[in-house]
Amino acid sequence: MITHIRVKNFKSWEDSDKVELAPLAGFFGTNSSGKSSLLQMLLLLKQTIDNNEVIFFGDENSLVNLGNFREVIHGHKEEEQLELEFGCRTQDSYTAEIFEKDRYGYSSTFPLEVNSFTFVAAIQGQNGQPIFEHVCYAFESDKELKIQWKFGSLVHPGQYQSVVRLRRDYDGVGPSQEDLLKHLTSSFEKLFSHVYYLGPTRVDPRRAYGWSGSHPAHIRQWGNQTIDALLSARVRKLKTLHKEEEVPIEERVSYWLQEMDLAHSFSLDWTSQGSKEYEVRIQKTPSSPPVTLVDMGYGLSQFLPVLVLCYYAPEGSTLILEQPGIHLHPRVQSQLADLLIEVVTERKLQILVESHSEHLLNRLQRRIAEEKISVDKTALYFCRNDEGVSKIERLKMDEFGNIANWPENFFGDEMGDLFAMTEAQRKRQKRSEG
Repeated sequence: MITHIRVKNFKSWEDSDKVELAPLAGFFGTNSSGKSSLLQMLLLLKQTIDNNEVIFFGDENSLVNLGNFREVIHGHKEEEQLELEFGCRTQDSYTAEIFEKDRYGYSSTFPLEVNSFTFVAAIQGQNGQPIFEHVCYAFESDKELKIQWKFGSLVHPGQYQSVVRLRRDYDGVGPSQEDLLKHLTSSFEKLFSHVYYLGPTRVDPRRAYGWSGSHPAHIRQWGNQTIDALLSARVRKLKTLHKEEEVPIEERVSYWLQEMDLAHSFSLDWTSQGSKEYEVRIQKTPSSPPVTLVDMGYGLSQFLPVLVLCYYAPEGSTLILEQPGIHLHPRVQSQLADLLIEVVTERKLQILVESHSEHLLNRLQRRIAEEKISVDKTALYFCRNDEGVSKIERLKMDEFGNIANWPENFFGDEMGDLFAMTEAQRKRQKRSEG
């Protein structure tokens, strides 16, 4: 799980400071306030790993296309240094013994167990090209001594950086610093291989979908492999905490479509016997005829990739969802919170969601009050842009779902509108009486 993120000199962010995450993290705020940019930092790291480059800002086919270093650096100040940071907890553990020698020549040893670390990369522009100024892995020992892998060696980052190294047996048997670096690099790559992204714009529905029998690793950022994933998932099943038997993904999709009153029934069948083309059929009510996805409201086709990804992604994955409730009715936006809570709780997914929906937030507050999810399993933020610089504030929510620092005009000036309407009604009434 990703435990925190931080960016410096990244697009509209001069310095986000440390943004603590949780199994369910939500980012709200005005347009162009920097919400998406924070999440783009993670996408930048993921696509860099996938393309095996120093830093891959992207192209038209990548998760995010950031252009070049000048367009990414805050204020287009190419002399500034870009810094990307994230922390994580992993299932892979690495145990060794650290040997430390301080500036006075005194030495000591202590155990080191690495199952979480922070990654920091500083990037500088040079002749228009990005280069790494430094890359650092930081972690803590059992004695809470902070150790860093920096500039190719282990250091203790105190006032006088004492040199540390992994202690090896007299015969040379035991872990080496290279082994530790390989473990950290492997954990880094494994973490991002289980990060999945769904953007705010998804592909339009079609009347028929071809399937060659492929098994996609993900549904892609536009959801264009949603149907491929559903067909592939017919040979995969998922477990829930409520039932001992395994539940097909299509069954969960059908359940939520019914629960949200988006459809009475959902099916995925051949267009004709033996064909390699399939069609999605939706029955809106028990008495209505089944129709294709194209003939349903646009909101359902845009929401289907969200539903499928929540159950197709491997257990324990991190999902980045931009505007998952777009085109949905307010009541369904509220129920979206229930879906996210279920997959966070039962499938151990981490959800990072960017949204403008007050209905989603209100339902989440209610579920915290009802103890459906604990407040410490959530992290909610409000972003704003002050004269070209993004700022972020964590919403202080208590165990009853109350928010102590509700930003002014968070979701518009509802009370102001009601007051203005009442005043206009009073004036009109006065004119008519006169």
